[in-house]
Amino acid sequence: MTVNFEVAEGVGTIRLDRPPMNALDVATQDRLRELAEEATRRDDVRAVVIWGGEKVFAAGADIKEMQNMDHAAMVARSKALQDSFTAVARIPKPVVAAVTGYALGGGCELALCADFRIAADNAKLGQPEILLGLIPGAGGTQRLARLVGPSKAKDLIFTGRQVRADEALTIGLVDRVVPAAEVYEQAHAWAARLAAGPAIALRAAKEAVDAGLETDIDTGLTIERTWFAGLFATEDRETGMRSFVEEGPGKATFR
Repeated sequence: MTVNFEVAEGVGTIRLDRPPMNALDVATQDRLRELAEEATRRDDVRAVVIWGGEKVFAAGADIKEMQNMDHAAMVARSKALQDSFTAVARIPKPVVAAVTGYALGGGCELALCADFRIAADNAKLGQPEILLGLIPGAGGTQRLARLVGPSKAKDLIFTGRQVRADEALTIGLVDRVVPAAEVYEQAHAWAARLAAGPAIALRAAKEAVDAGLETDIDTGLTIERTWFAGLFATEDRETGMRSFVEEGPGKATFR
């Protein structure tokens, strides 16, 4: 398999495994979608880590495979390509990308699908598609602009340049930079902490933020209000409030 899935302590790790550079060919894209859907379904998965291994996250699409595709072939394939990444973005649980080495093109776009990005101090990220006479096709023009703003996104997309971890942190492309040997450990720890939280409330928070970004403020507030009120029907809400009153904040154990 070009992508593997392991679950431990409520955290599911989606591990890219296509040496040497984790190039995202069609089979890998389809496998990503399958595993994202599995992570969504499984009750024992409460948070997700996306990881490419110690050396590289993903260096982009398989250019040799793409070179043989004409316009008609890519018209047929491009929706499935986007759907694979969207399936990751729509996992209704906290998702963190553990980025080591290169995260370029489709690799960067995959990292953009996570809620949080922890990068190694040796990481390099970018959208180099313009250097092939293309533009990003797996969500890069949309998710990158929403994350770092249109001006910075256009800089990266128009030039195709790579940014090192420190610049990526400065512009908001990643959220934390750590030594390369600690990337997966810290990503797993972040996910594990959230895996112990109230699952329905976390799902509500993610949907409210993500859906709200796609609409006007009034609609966003309606989404928030609906979820907020709905959570009063959950056992986790009862547990959290009872623990707060009896023991103080931050001590609840959610089931």
